[in-house]
Amino acid sequence: MKKWLLLLSMMAIIVVLTACSSGGSGKTDKVTSKDGKTVLTLSVTESSPFYQTVEKKFEEKYPDIDLQINAYKTGEQWEPGEYEKYRNSMNTAMLSGKSMDIIEVDDLPLKDYVNKGFLLDMNDLLKKDQTLDNDDLQMNILDGLKLNDGMYTIPLGYMLRLFVGDGEILSNANVKLDDKTWNWKEFEKVSKEVIQKKSDTDQLYALASYPPELLFQEMLVENYAAFVDPSAKKATFDSPEFVNLFEQVKQMYEEKIVTSEEAKPGNQMFNSTSITSPIDFIEGPYMLFDQPELLQTPQAGESGDRKGARVSTMTQFAIHAKSPVTDEAWKFINFLLSEEVQMLQDRKGFSMLKSVNEKKIDELHEKVENGDYKLPNGEMAKVSDEQFTVFKQIVQSADQYVDLDAKVLRIAGEESVAFFGGQKTAEEVAKLIQNRVTTYLNE
Repeated sequence: MKKWLLLLSMMAIIVVLTACSSGGSGKTDKVTSKDGKTVLTLSVTESSPFYQTVEKKFEEKYPDIDLQINAYKTGEQWEPGEYEKYRNSMNTAMLSGKSMDIIEVDDLPLKDYVNKGFLLDMNDLLKKDQTLDNDDLQMNILDGLKLNDGMYTIPLGYMLRLFVGDGEILSNANVKLDDKTWNWKEFEKVSKEVIQKKSDTDQLYALASYPPELLFQEMLVENYAAFVDPSAKKATFDSPEFVNLFEQVKQMYEEKIVTSEEAKPGNQMFNSTSITSPIDFIEGPYMLFDQPELLQTPQAGESGDRKGARVSTMTQFAIHAKSPVTDEAWKFINFLLSEEVQMLQDRKGFSMLKSVNEKKIDELHEKVENGDYKLPNGEMAKVSDEQFTVFKQIVQSADQYVDLDAKVLRIAGEESVAFFGGQKTAEEVAKLIQNRVTTYLNE
């Protein structure tokens, strides 16, 4: 009997020691390569020359780490339904605790992952890292990405969503326009006022070559939080407020404020555009208007003061909470934020470093001043020094991050075509969107 009790006690001690050795966290042991290097795994949606360059440079800087990149796609187009397969495979990996050490989390259910403890909070790591200059980092964007006061993702870069106005038309019309406070109703009011003041016979539009479903999506982005609660996995697209959004868009087309048709040169008041690099500040606006005026996009609901332009991040990375190599994983995140990587030509979007953005804008400014930069149509770009100062201010002050799911926007855009085409009522389409989005959120 004593021998049996002793055996049980020894077994209990072994179980406790085993649990202690793993920290009770479910983490697996570090994996080493054949040559003794620590293996660090990275999951990305698609392979690209950028990642090949980053892998080479990172391993040169850290020769004791073997960075292994796993790309779900290798450059081919995504087939219908394939993205859902990718998303399901990532969810399965997370649930099983067998995810890669670092994960590209774009369009994945980020809040679900955070709430279930799948991702590492990098807040303290960023604060303690003496090699990163927080004054140089775009902290306004990083702070906007926080969830539950934690920093679970770090983006490679970001893009801006802006309106470009015809400065000459707006100035001649002498209308009051404050883009830091205006909303879509104000946009409609200002547009009507300018259109009524136009003296010649040609029709002036606020926006042209703009399909109604695209304007609908644009307005939905600003209203997204009012209709979708991803944490609760609920949507309210069948509400009267959402139906009114349909009617508001339809009315702007019926009153010829906006058109899906192409307008003659000089007969378009605004343009909605994405700015992903300093060149976009020139090539888009100065190809459209002789005197472009950069404006913030109209906001949803009641007017309120905003500091900066709307931001969309480009490629966000997270660290798996159960990764056995979190120190090495942070070294990689740190490396992505270094000037060496942020200056790479293949990296998309504006830099997360203010100094890099300023340097690139200054380089473009110098080219324009020296006459070394031409627009795609072959004409010289005439951009004032004051405009380059405005470019810098817009980039550095951008902070209006909109937390949304691109799949939800796609669903809304697809179904809205039936309403704008006259096949279904707004209420019918709203119910279809509600059903599809509800199913998607609960997958």
